[in-house]
Amino acid sequence: MITEFSQGSTILVDKPFKWTSFDAVNKLRWHLRKRIGVKKLKVGHAGTLDPLATGLLVICIGKHTKLIEGLTSDAKTYTGTFLLGKTTPSYDLETAYNSENPTDSISPEQLEEMRLSFLGVQQQVPPLFSAKQIDGKRAYDYARAGIEKELKSNTVEITGFKIDASRFPEIDFEISCSKGTYIRSIAHDFGQKLGCGATLIALRRTKSGAYDVKDSKTVDEWIAFIEEQPL
Repeated sequence: MITEFSQGSTILVDKPFKWTSFDAVNKLRWHLRKRIGVKKLKVGHAGTLDPLATGLLVICIGKHTKLIEGLTSDAKTYTGTFLLGKTTPSYDLETAYNSENPTDSISPEQLEEMRLSFLGVQQQVPPLFSAKQIDGKRAYDYARAGIEKELKSNTVEITGFKIDASRFPEIDFEISCSKGTYIRSIAHDFGQKLGCGATLIALRRTKSGAYDVKDSKTVDEWIAFIEEQPL
């Protein structure tokens, strides 16, 4: 029954491209409130996905919102693509390319050495185009206003990093990492260390803790499911 959602539910959503995580939460909350017939309903997500990323968004409803903090701490797995030889200020395609460098001299051995160098516990500086708080404002607010701010590094752990260079200079990857890891920063740092720069051009979250995107539904599929539930 539909009332079971408000009593406490955790659902898996495949977030669409160019939607914010809050877009998905707000859309589902609106339909749930309408179907249940309540004015207020707690709905939240366990780990933000950038608008240009797709994939697994764990959404908690009702009493299950108390689980969000613990679920956010879960390890994550991502797949996607780096483009070597080009950079952007945001480290992804939110902003236009601002530099281009040759990649002809990069060998498979260098790529493997670089991959191995990212495994383990390390310090990572978040992108300025991120939701990190600086003096009470989001970092991306400063970035979009052209104001330079220094971000503190965070301790993260990369537990798995696979790469496929068969489409070089595009590098397809799968990364398993701790919470708070920015894949855009890995792309940026990967390119910096190679001396050619890099941009994250595709990103998809496939796992969060015990949850897998294979078990998720799209937003539209969840809305249809909600509308089908008996009152």
